[in-house]
Amino acid sequence: MRDRLYLRSPRSVAAARQFTRDTLRAWGVDERPDEMLLCVSELATNALRYGVPRGRGYLLRLFGFEDATIRVEVHDGGPGLSRITGRPHGHGLTLVAALSDDWGVLARTPGKVVWCEFRRGAC
Repeated sequence: MRDRLYLRSPRSVAAARQFTRDTLRAWGVDERPDEMLLCVSELATNALRYGVPRGRGYLLRLFGFEDATIRVEVHDGGPGLSRITGRPHGHGLTLVAALSDDWGVLARTPGKVVWCEFRRGAC
């Protein structure tokens, strides 16, 4: 597992992508990196737009499991649970659902964890 805390800043999304890219490279993951990076971007952007209160940040946590599953989690301290809305804007979670093998939202105090998983070899 690797994780990193990011401050509430639009620049943090690019930093989260780079951290993920570096982690995947260090772990020798060469399957589906673009899909994982896009999902990191979407989850981090959603955390900034809807989940991170002023003066706080979000946590990006990456897991590499023995069964070759990669799990991405974004923890934020904001209220409510993320969901797909069907509105004409904001298709981030729709992309996450389409690109990942599984995704979901867990409540925590405070806030929530939005996660997605990628099973390598499931392309």
